[in-house]
Amino acid sequence: MAKLYFHYSTMNAGKSTMLLQAAHNYRERGMAVLLLSAAFDDRAGAGRIASRIGIAADSVVFSRQTDLFDLIARTGKGCACIFVDEAQFLTRDQVWQLARVADDLGQPVMCYGLRVDFRGALFPGSAALLALADDLREVRTICHCGRKATMVVRHDAAGRVITEGAQVQIGGNETYVSLCRRHWREAVGQRRPDHNSPPEGSAALRGAGA
Repeated sequence: MAKLYFHYSTMNAGKSTMLLQAAHNYRERGMAVLLLSAAFDDRAGAGRIASRIGIAADSVVFSRQTDLFDLIARTGKGCACIFVDEAQFLTRDQVWQLARVADDLGQPVMCYGLRVDFRGALFPGSAALLALADDLREVRTICHCGRKATMVVRHDAAGRVITEGAQVQIGGNETYVSLCRRHWREAVGQRRPDHNSPPEGSAALRGAGA
């Protein structure tokens, strides 16, 4: 039976790399796949999914108004697997549509995305996937201290940590850093730093998610 999968992590854990590698594995065996990406995330170009290590592939873009069940039924017919990048940007209705793809069309759906935003709150798409996905898989990366990173902070142009603002702001290493919960609390002012913690805005902190 086809399943809805959610591969979740924080920033810079290699989600897009995993997606592209998995899609390549299907294609290498002669099986068709459909790659989907959010229309407003055009860092790699419109309709393009790219990894930090330099690999990329074309994708079909969707907006918050797109009916993904209808889109996949029309353009993904015969595909062995559906891949969705930056799945945190899905709406709750779209997650249900992807569940219907697995249930009614019999096509597995692999979603890759962030779990929480820079404030420590779930993205709506991620919350729906955590509730509805058949299979949850954590993609791990590390904090500068060596612990597993589960949170992310957002920086402004001067390297200062931002604690307020819109939930969605497209960016990469210049904007976001992945941290463990303890060091995220220190960065946002909820915990006094330990003596061996790098100061806020330091080179070590800014480079921790690279």
